[in-house]
Amino acid sequence: MTDHSEHSGTRPAGWRDDLTAGDDSLFAGRVHADSPHDYRTLTYEVTGRIARITFDRPDRGNAITVDTPIELADAVERADLDPRVHVMVVSGRGKGFCGGYDLSIFAENVGEPVEGPDRSTGTVLDPVAQARNHNPWGTWDPMVDYAMMSRFNRGFASLLHANKPTVAKLHGFAVAGGTDIALYADQIICADDTKIGYPPTRVWGIPAAGMWAHRLGDQRAKRLLFTGDCISGRQAAEWGLAVDAPTADELDDRTEELLERIARMPINQLMMTKLALNSALLAHGVANSTMVSTIFDGMSRHTREGYAFQLRSATVGFREAVRERDEPNGDWKRAGGI
Repeated sequence: MTDHSEHSGTRPAGWRDDLTAGDDSLFAGRVHADSPHDYRTLTYEVTGRIARITFDRPDRGNAITVDTPIELADAVERADLDPRVHVMVVSGRGKGFCGGYDLSIFAENVGEPVEGPDRSTGTVLDPVAQARNHNPWGTWDPMVDYAMMSRFNRGFASLLHANKPTVAKLHGFAVAGGTDIALYADQIICADDTKIGYPPTRVWGIPAAGMWAHRLGDQRAKRLLFTGDCISGRQAAEWGLAVDAPTADELDDRTEELLERIARMPINQLMMTKLALNSALLAHGVANSTMVSTIFDGMSRHTREGYAFQLRSATVGFREAVRERDEPNGDWKRAGGI
């Protein structure tokens, strides 16, 4: 006669057990040996049922480099494969979540490497090759540009395509390319004073991820991207972009409450729910939006106006060019709000 005494159904609320718990677990007797990973742009740790991915370039506003999408995708895959993890959260160390791409190498240091050789050297991700492709007096190869940017998006989109739920925790600022990352997450929670938006639509940029209309709807997405304006975290919650916008002092606690509530759910329930809901989102054309937006992002950096912005950055510095771009709109360094 089969002994069912160790079956999870014999324990109170056994469905809340961890996937590795009990003698009837698929992972019974198996030891999880997570090999060490060396990351240049982020840190990764698992606490309980939560995987925590934290951008770790606070001195540069967690600006995106060629390593960021590769490392983010790797960390997401680690969490997806780990039977202990129910949910993952992405956040930023320092004053903000992410200030966008580290564009100084393209806008200021055309063709000049800022570091020695690494795994991107000699590939389409090579910053020197990409900087040369942005030469205002040269010939632009749009597919070399697309090959790079589509891979950035592929790494960021790992948050959307992960089996398990992903949460983006925003504070300080999530602007430009930082929103390409955040809007791929299943849930956004942000401090009420977080600055969120895509100012580069004013010149030299289109949101390559193409997620704004899918997250905000047509009119509100156009309201932000036709102007390059930013909204506060509070308004993001009012518009439905974020699920919650507590004060900055309450953000950590409210985020942990959300993560703990998600983490109580069985992993298979979370996966099935996400797949079911993502099927509707993907049917609305996320892949097509991303492809078109990525191509237009490259085009926007190679217009007459785009070259003017780039040359101005090379002359007076990227920071000053951004000030000239944003100050007439009244939001240079402003904390948030339209």
